[in-house]
Amino acid sequence: MAEPPHNADDAAAADKGDSSNHEEEDAFDSVDEEKEDDFDDSDDSLEDESTQSTKKSRESKLRSQRDKLEKLFNRLQSGEEPVTLRIHDVVIKGNKRTKESVIEAELESFLSKEGEEEAPATLQEILRAAGVAVTRLQGLGVFDSVNITLDAGPPELEGTANVIVEVVESQSLLSGEIGVFTRPEARSWSLEGSLKLKNPFGYADIWDGSLVYGWDQATEVSVGVALPRIRSWSSPVTARVSMLSKDWLAFSSYKETSSGFSLGLLSAPNHELDYSLMWRTLTDPTQMASRDVRRHLGHSLLSSLRYTFKLDRRNSPLRPTRGYYFSSSTQLAGLTPDHRSSRFLRQEFDFRFALPLGFYRAALNFGISAGFLLPLARGFLSEPSPLPDRFFIGGQSSPICSLAGPSLLLGFQSRGVGHTEARRETKDNLEGIDSETSPRRDALGGDLALTAFADLSFDLPLKLFRDAGIHAHAFACAGNLAKLSEGEYQNFSVPRFLQSLRSSAGVGIIVPTRLFRMEVNYCYILRQFEQDQGRTGIKFSFSSL
Repeated sequence: MAEPPHNADDAAAADKGDSSNHEEEDAFDSVDEEKEDDFDDSDDSLEDESTQSTKKSRESKLRSQRDKLEKLFNRLQSGEEPVTLRIHDVVIKGNKRTKESVIEAELESFLSKEGEEEAPATLQEILRAAGVAVTRLQGLGVFDSVNITLDAGPPELEGTANVIVEVVESQSLLSGEIGVFTRPEARSWSLEGSLKLKNPFGYADIWDGSLVYGWDQATEVSVGVALPRIRSWSSPVTARVSMLSKDWLAFSSYKETSSGFSLGLLSAPNHELDYSLMWRTLTDPTQMASRDVRRHLGHSLLSSLRYTFKLDRRNSPLRPTRGYYFSSSTQLAGLTPDHRSSRFLRQEFDFRFALPLGFYRAALNFGISAGFLLPLARGFLSEPSPLPDRFFIGGQSSPICSLAGPSLLLGFQSRGVGHTEARRETKDNLEGIDSETSPRRDALGGDLALTAFADLSFDLPLKLFRDAGIHAHAFACAGNLAKLSEGEYQNFSVPRFLQSLRSSAGVGIIVPTRLFRMEVNYCYILRQFEQDQGRTGIKFSFSSL
């Protein structure tokens, strides 16, 4: 216990000591506060420095990633330095109804390369394979959309990626189409309808039934199925059962009915192979057919194998301005031992070439088509060729869009070129017939055919027409037929064949639409012979897209 002060001086000294102590404490407190403030300022500065360093590190990472992406894109665009990347797995999503084996068959580009047991080993190859796979899957006709993406592979496997294939199947299994079509050159109209059932069994199978009813010429009822490539089978398979009726009374005094089936054995971008077995019947309800037509009436069996090679390098099938097209079709008939089987070899060639001129989208189109028919029966040099398989020339369809062999010649009616024979005349059919409007002759066609054309197309000066795709053209056509069977080949000569070419020329307007291509042409007949059916004037032409 502290002793009290003995006098006033001691008390004053004690008070002074207390005050000095308080001052020292305040000084220490102020120093401590200043230190704390200094520490707080240093903490704030450290936080600011760490934030700035974090931002800088993020920016540097983004900058490095951007640089890597730019280098990657440059390597992809240049194609000189491949980006190594291997496929680890292929994942298929969205196929609720379609079998995985069907989709895997279209993804073979990811699993092998041109028949080798090697998968794509670079990013460029994977991207190309993805484009091929998307095209093939969309070509099946059972998916609304197809999307292929790349995902990183397992972390322990560097340089790998997973291919994710996501498909969206068509919601509706059933679809149908109906339309009315016209052929002004044949003066005929037809009603065409089809019904399709898509992928009912999950094999991307498409079942369809079609009906074509022609008021004047052709009627067809058919049912078919198309199956895609499945596993080891390298080509789609198609099968069709059909019944067809064609009316050629106005041109050749006969009707043709055929029923049977066809089987598509090979379907590739440039190659097609199919087999058909048809029972054919030719009849003459008018009993006016010429002698040559009458000897072909009756039943026959057509068992044939057809191979077609096509190569299309044009920039457009409707209005080509550059490129070329070539096709070759070979049909071999008589593959059954039945004596009623038609036996022949039929060959067709088509060639088109488009050359741009550099102004008003002008282009020169050249085309030539040729074909021959050779009977293969015993003593074929003296035997007649089958009438329905001969070549016939004429019609108003566009030779640019139509690629069906030597068959078109503008300005001439259907089957209006070549040899004809007088029909049989009776008292009943002579009444009421005008000899000037009705030739009363049957077109007999030929065993050798040749057609050629030149077409100059160009835009019209009005912007309204250019925006709608309406353009003009000037054209010239030529063609001829010759008979080689029954010993007529002995009288054939190339100079005489070329000198007897029928020809026409004209100008016209072409109006493209979403459903068809319409042409309004003025045709002038340059050369025709007495039995030909050509006429100068305005002609209408419709070509389906």
